[in-house]
Parts: sequence; structure tokens; C-alpha cells
Amino acid sequence: MSIIDRALEANRKYAKGYDPALGKRPAPKLAVVTCMDPRLSDLPAILGLPHADLDVIRTGGPAVTEDVLSELVVSTQVLGSREILLLNHTGCGFTTFTDAELNAKLSASTGDASPAPMRFFSFKDPEENAREQIGMVRSHPWIAKDVPVRGFVFDMATGLLKEVHARA
Repeated sequence: MSIIDRALEANRKYAKGYDPALGKRPAPKLAVVTCMDPRLSDLPAILGLPHADLDVIRTGGPAVTEDVLSELVVSTQVLGSREILLLNHTGCGFTTFTDAELNAKLSASTGDASPAPMRFFSFKDPEENAREQIGMVRSHPWIAKDVPVRGFVFDMATGLLKEVHARA
């Protein structure tokens, strides 16, 4: 049985106990931009907040792209999130390559260079990445200046969050 088939089977069991109240419009309090890394999947436990309080935006890196910025605008302007947390982590796979290296590798291994240069948003330092993210989010004109935007690095060795402050 494939992984997807097992997931569908599990979903049928899940649906038997599903609470239809969860179908109400979401009302998150915190928008979280974090990496697609599955080690960061249990954000309610990591942050000590209920699922319903979190509007989670997952992206590789975690890159603050135009798409992520549009999701943050919707989260804060439509859904009502009152704060933004940018969550990087140690040991991120996006620190193990450069965009140029991955473009070259994929072009060579597939024999098709037509997608290159593709932007993967690789980076070397999670703290510096968090600082850049804070600046990108803070500079967007549709994200209200009274919405706190804070950056953190989750330490994979300890499970602790370290705050990263924006540039002065």
C-alpha cells in the first residue's frame, strides 16, 4: 500500500471523530512563517499555542517570497492575525547548497536546463536569513506597522528558540 493510500485510510478513521465546529472561519492570532522541514511540524508544542491560534505558512528556507508576503497580508488584514513570527532553524537543508549549484546539478542530472535559473532561496546563516526576512516583511506597505514582526532560530540540538533582532 502506498503512503498516500495509507493516509487516505487514516483520513477515513479521522473523519469519524471530526468536529464540524472546526469548519468555522479561522481566527488565528499569530502568523508563523517557517520552513517546510518536517522536524518543525509540531508548532503547537514548540510554541505552546493551540492549533487554532496559528496561521502557519510553510516554505523552503523559509523564504519570504512574494507569495509568502501576500499570505501574510491576508493573514493580518483578512483573518486577523495580530503578530508575525519568522521561524528559521539550525541544520536547514537550504544552507547546504547555493542556487547556482542546485541549478547546475539539476540541469545536468535531468538533461534539461530550461527551468534554470530557478530561485531556490538558499542561504548560509539562519540568523542573517531571519534578519533579512524581518526587513522584507517590515517593508511591505500592506502589513501594518503596529503588527509585531519577530524572527527566531529554532535550535535542532536543544529545542530552544533564539530571538534574532532586526538590523538597527
